[in-house]
Amino acid sequence: MADTAKLFAALAKYDTPTVCNVVELFDLHPRSSGYMDDSIRACFPEMPPMVGYAVTSTFRSFAPPRGGDVYAGLKEQIEAFGELPGPAVVVYQDLDEPTAAATFGEVMCTTYQTFGAAGLITSGAGRDLDQVRDIGFPAFTNGTICAHGYCHTLAVNVPVTVGGICVYPGDLLHGDCNGVTTIPDEIASEVPDACEELMAAESIIMNYLKEPNPTVAGFVEAREACGSRIAKLGARLRDDS
Repeated sequence: MADTAKLFAALAKYDTPTVCNVVELFDLHPRSSGYMDDSIRACFPEMPPMVGYAVTSTFRSFAPPRGGDVYAGLKEQIEAFGELPGPAVVVYQDLDEPTAAATFGEVMCTTYQTFGAAGLITSGAGRDLDQVRDIGFPAFTNGTICAHGYCHTLAVNVPVTVGGICVYPGDLLHGDCNGVTTIPDEIASEVPDACEELMAAESIIMNYLKEPNPTVAGFVEAREACGSRIAKLGARLRDDS
């Protein structure tokens, strides 16, 4: 757990686009996969990056559940937090089409946070955003709705589709104002240092652009130097030989 806390702290130092750029360098999957599309947006863009392991659930709110109450499934979710090597991110797939009511509000988010969750993502809607912001709990949604309808959780820790990708229980997620991406477990420990190296390479261009009287030729040279460093980084990460 100590090693995981150290890893999460390191990952949280970098924004999600930088993490995406590094994941691409490993060439484990196509560059157009592994991250959520623009249907999932940060409710609180000002909050720092969220990092955690997915606890997945399905959700409905249009009609009452056949059994249980509006908090059915909450106990099972919280118990699942303890099975993870680090903080949980609650991930909901809203099965209603269109979305009928909010997936979460102040009570649910406070409950999740109290038991150690790092944030929440839903393909549906949220509410009580002022109160959820006040407790500092990152949330990502497809919109907002003022009522909770007949909200209930159908299944916990099953594969879900959110933001155009399949999220499996235990997937490592990184999200900020730019969106949400997955990080394959097998490379997670290498990502923070690679982010630092990638940013150093990109600084070649950024520093040049801040110089007085930049030229096109100088810009091209800076880009080539940056590209060369990134190519070498990628080759090392992939262990090309």
